[in-house]
Amino acid sequence: MVGAVLVQNTSWNNVVKAIKNLRQADLLEPHSLAAVAAEELEELIRPAGYFRIKARRLHNLIAFLVDRYEGSLSAMFQTDPAALREALLTVNGIGPETADSILLYAGNLPRFVVDTYTHRVLSRHGWIAFDSDYHQLQQFFEDRLPADAALFNEFHALLVRLGKDYCRKQGPQCAECPLRELLPEGGANQDVE
Repeated sequence: MVGAVLVQNTSWNNVVKAIKNLRQADLLEPHSLAAVAAEELEELIRPAGYFRIKARRLHNLIAFLVDRYEGSLSAMFQTDPAALREALLTVNGIGPETADSILLYAGNLPRFVVDTYTHRVLSRHGWIAFDSDYHQLQQFFEDRLPADAALFNEFHALLVRLGKDYCRKQGPQCAECPLRELLPEGGANQDVE
């Protein structure tokens, strides 16, 4: 859950450094993290960037966990997933991608996570409209794949890798793209089913 907040607008490598700092300070337990002073938390998570904003968001999320579930992740993840997602979205600083990341990666609940890589890969291949929103992208996958957390986790990881290695924002490597073989001549606007 900490990583889901810290990865907002930064790379995972930076998040790893911040989490290492939190671990060394023995602050990866909900009650300890809730009690740490904002200034100390900011300094510990500085490697993740936007540390003041992220410290507030992290405190908001941890307060939610402590107040509603007495700090128990198992209690939180026993909540109906749709209701839990809606509740997470009420936490200041938690948007759809972060909420879904928490459900999938921390709770092992089948929610497909959509990110910039997902949008870029699908829109460039013509599988979704360029102006598709988060919900439409998520629905694209959840309508076509069995609701399986491990599958969603792996599928998302593969899309991230594809986006980083081939479907880059600048200088895409289309000729080497592993998905190129899936596309008929012309490539765009084809269904992937």
